[in-house]
Amino acid sequence: MHNNKYLIALSFSALLLGGCQSGNQFADLQEFMDQTRAKPRGQIQPLPKFVAYEAFTYSAAGLRSPFLPPVAVSIDDEFSTETSVRPDANRVKQFLEGFDVASFRMVGSMSNEQGMWALLRGADGVHRVKVGDYLGTNHGRITDIDDQEIRIIEIVPSGKDVWVERPRSIGLTEGG
Repeated sequence: MHNNKYLIALSFSALLLGGCQSGNQFADLQEFMDQTRAKPRGQIQPLPKFVAYEAFTYSAAGLRSPFLPPVAVSIDDEFSTETSVRPDANRVKQFLEGFDVASFRMVGSMSNEQGMWALLRGADGVHRVKVGDYLGTNHGRITDIDDQEIRIIEIVPSGKDVWVERPRSIGLTEGG
């Protein structure tokens, strides 16, 4: 009985191995490969010449943004070149001065015996600011905070080496 099982398994294996060997099973594939190899080979085009990037220096950074309304300057201010209004070039810039004032929204305020703070959303988060802090790219300084708005004085260029103060405010937005 043990020999019968061995004999059956051996004959089944021989049958399987015999089925794997078929003479012209891949003849069509071989013919396709021969035809493909016989075709002329193409040429790869050379890479285009690399043109180096020429850097551009933006020289209008200190000028008024074209997206903001022009600053109203009276005729007297236009001709007086001796004004005391100037941004402090030696002052260390605060983090929120790297962003435009228009990108901020007032979402709340809080106060205690030490003073009042406003909560501004913008610049990738919510920030707490107080009177005297600087905000925005135009040297804006917070002058007053109440429950409904923040008042800011910005120092903007009005001409060649002439600076003017421009008031601005950020109102409380409903729903944050």
